[in-house]
Amino acid sequence: MYLSRLTLSQFKNYKEAEFGFNAKINCLVGDNGAGKTNVLDAIYYLSFTKSYFNPIDSQNIMHGQDFFALHGYYKNQEATEDQVSCIQQKGKKKQFRFNKKDYERLSDHIGKIPLVMISPYDRDLINDGSELRRKYIDGVISQFDKFYLTDLLDYNKALQQRNVLLKQFAEQRYFDELSLSVWDEKLLKPGEALFQKRKQFLEAFNPLFDRYYRYLSQGNEQVKIIYHSQLEGKSFDSLLKDSVQRDRAMRYTGMGIHKDDLLFQMNGFPVKKFGSQGQQKSFVIAIKLAQFEYMRLKKGFKPILLFDDIFDKLDDKRVSQIVELVSQENFGQVFITDTQPMRINSIFEKIKIEHKIFLVQNGTIGELA
Repeated sequence: MYLSRLTLSQFKNYKEAEFGFNAKINCLVGDNGAGKTNVLDAIYYLSFTKSYFNPIDSQNIMHGQDFFALHGYYKNQEATEDQVSCIQQKGKKKQFRFNKKDYERLSDHIGKIPLVMISPYDRDLINDGSELRRKYIDGVISQFDKFYLTDLLDYNKALQQRNVLLKQFAEQRYFDELSLSVWDEKLLKPGEALFQKRKQFLEAFNPLFDRYYRYLSQGNEQVKIIYHSQLEGKSFDSLLKDSVQRDRAMRYTGMGIHKDDLLFQMNGFPVKKFGSQGQQKSFVIAIKLAQFEYMRLKKGFKPILLFDDIFDKLDDKRVSQIVELVSQENFGQVFITDTQPMRINSIFEKIKIEHKIFLVQNGTIGELA
C-alpha cells in the first residue's frame, strides 16, 4: 500500500496544495517553518484520524478560515485505489470517510493504513513520564489488534467511573464497597487482557529493537525495553482489593495497568541517565524502525514510514546509512523532510532508487528534477 496523491485545503499554512507521490521515497526539502512537517502531519491524520502534534483539530485550520480538508488516495494490495478524507469545520464534529463513507466510530479506521512516524519529539519517550510510553505501546498494538483498542477504551471508561465514585465517597463522607466492586469487575477483564498483550508484544519486539540499534550505532551496547507492571506476580483482583483503603484516601485508583511503564535500558542502566545524546537518538530511531518491522510482519504488508527532520546533528555517513536501509526491499513508501537539499541530492547520487524531491516554500510546493 502507498499514498499516490494528497490534497490539502486550508490545513495549517497550506491554502491549497496537491502532491503526486512516488511509491518508494519522497523527500520534502526547505527552510524551517516552510511547511514540510505539516505535509507529514496531514499524512499522519489520514492514518490515525488526528494530528501527531496538535490534538485540538480546530487549531489545525488555517488562520482566518472556517475548515480544513485532507484527501488521500492510496493504491492498495489489490491494485485498486482507496480514498481517505478528513474534514473539520469550526464548531462541528470532525468528518472522517473511507471511500466516501463516514465512520460511525473513528477507532474503526485505526490500522487500515498502518504508519510509523519518526520525529525529534520521539526523544520525549525517554525523557517524559510513563503516560507517554503507555500511549506509545497502546498506539502500536492498536494498529494491528482491534480487540486491544476496544479493551483499552472499556478499561479507561471504567477507570474514570471508579475514580468519580471514589471522589464522591470522600466529598460526601460515606463508603459503599458494593458500588465500588461493580467498577472493579469492569476493570478486571480488559485490564488482564491488556497486560498480557503488552507483555507478549515486548517479548517479540525486543529482538527486532536490539538488531536495529546495533545497525544504527555500530556499537556493542546491549539495549532492552523492560515492561514494568503492578500485575506482574499478583492478580489484578487482589491488587484492587488490597488497595481499597489507600484508594479511598487518595481519591483515585492507584493500582492497575494505567500505572504500567516501559524501562529503557542500555547495558543494564537507564538510557535517560547514562546514554549520550547520540545514543539516545539512535535508541529512539531503533524503536521506531523495530515498530515498522513488527507491523510489517503482523500485517503482511509494508506500513508507510515518515522521517521528520531526524537528520539534524547526524553526520552525512549516518544519514546515508539510514536512507540506504529504508531503500531496501523490506521497506515500502518513505517520506523524509530535511533542511539541506544538497545533502539529499548527494545521497541519491550514490543510492540509485526511485524517488521524488519536493521544494517547500511558505506553504507552496514544487517538484525538483
